[in-house]
Amino acid sequence: MSDIATRYNVAEALKDQGKFDEAIAILTEILTAEPAHILSHLTLGRIYTLQGNFEMAIEHGQQACNLEPNEAFNYTAMSVTYQRAFAGTQDRRYIQLAEDAMAKAHQLQG
Repeated sequence: MSDIATRYNVAEALKDQGKFDEAIAILTEILTAEPAHILSHLTLGRIYTLQGNFEMAIEHGQQACNLEPNEAFNYTAMSVTYQRAFAGTQDRRYIQLAEDAMAKAHQLQG
């Protein structure tokens, strides 16, 4: 297993334990070394959503979509992030963004 995979697994375990700041630190280090590491972007998106930091969650979700524009899962995750951003902020613009992301996911699924 590569060093990045090992570090990612540690970060996932920390996330699961609720040690978000420690997980963020490791994931950020991974992205410094490997900016296109999709799983790190997706996991950071999840952690930031759990923390209520929706801007950062959206940023990492968008990075995942930009890096793998033909991956339906990334757009589904992005839709969920937008939905949670709406739930946390009541900012209605997130509703349309969530619907657009889900539509893209469905389009990619065929």
